[in-house]
Amino acid sequence: MIAAAPDLAIVYEHPQWFEPLFAALERRGVDFLPMPLAGHSFDPAGSPPPAPVTLSRVAMSSFLREPEHPIFYAQSLFAHWEARGGRVVNASALPVDTSKARQLSLISGLGLDIPATRVVHRRADLAKAAEGLRYPLLVKADIGGSGAGIVRYNTPEDLAKAARDGSAPVGINGVSLIQEYTPRRGDRITRVEVMNGRILYAMEVESPGDTFDLCPADACLIRPGAAALTMTRIEPDAALAQAALDIAREAKMEIGSVECLIDDRDGTRRFFDINALSNFVAKPLEVLGFDPHDDLVEWLLQLVSERKAAA
Repeated sequence: MIAAAPDLAIVYEHPQWFEPLFAALERRGVDFLPMPLAGHSFDPAGSPPPAPVTLSRVAMSSFLREPEHPIFYAQSLFAHWEARGGRVVNASALPVDTSKARQLSLISGLGLDIPATRVVHRRADLAKAAEGLRYPLLVKADIGGSGAGIVRYNTPEDLAKAARDGSAPVGINGVSLIQEYTPRRGDRITRVEVMNGRILYAMEVESPGDTFDLCPADACLIRPGAAALTMTRIEPDAALAQAALDIAREAKMEIGSVECLIDDRDGTRRFFDINALSNFVAKPLEVLGFDPHDDLVEWLLQLVSERKAAA
């Protein structure tokens, strides 16, 4: 007897990040298939979608954990499933999620402020591209995650030396960003989580000094050397809420977060990151007063129901 296909598949890479989601699905009695990408393969002439609805939980930081990361593999896999009638939630956001340069172009195109930035594809071009920018500068890998691939340079000489000796960050796609260091007012950034065209929640994340790893999830906070973060739920003002929704819509991001800060030099709100992987926040009942995983499960069940009804 052939077993029935599950209602939902969760495609992921990180072994701990999605335990809260799996627990929420189990609480609701959802028939779901967890699908780690490690060891996965597919047949371009076969391999139908694994479930009526598949949720993409591919982390851009996966290259830190596996040199043979699944970032580009996942794009081919999801395109294959979608061509065969599958519904892959958030696959549409991957082209933007995989490039900070694309993210900043998208944000700026909406008339929103970003940190002053230049983009190059050769380390040798870093110093010249940085001309006219105010130091200190950050060099960022185009594909990063959890603060990876970000280095601060205080002088043109420091940057030129790093370019010459090959130590400046470069993305796994060969692209780097040179960006003015933007001092964040109150050591805080704001993270707005969007799901299915609505604001799920917003919070301020405060950290000391020049910490770039501001991942608020449980599995991030327990890592050795992780910075101490203070997370506070806020109600976003109307302009921030609309900006986050506009960015998510333009990025075709069904679920994810938008991050911004207040530039302490001039009070400008600058948007700097689009993150299509929402780990949500550690201790959500304490920080938010509710568990956003329950909202995610409700939405996924709605999508499953719609797909079954249309079948």
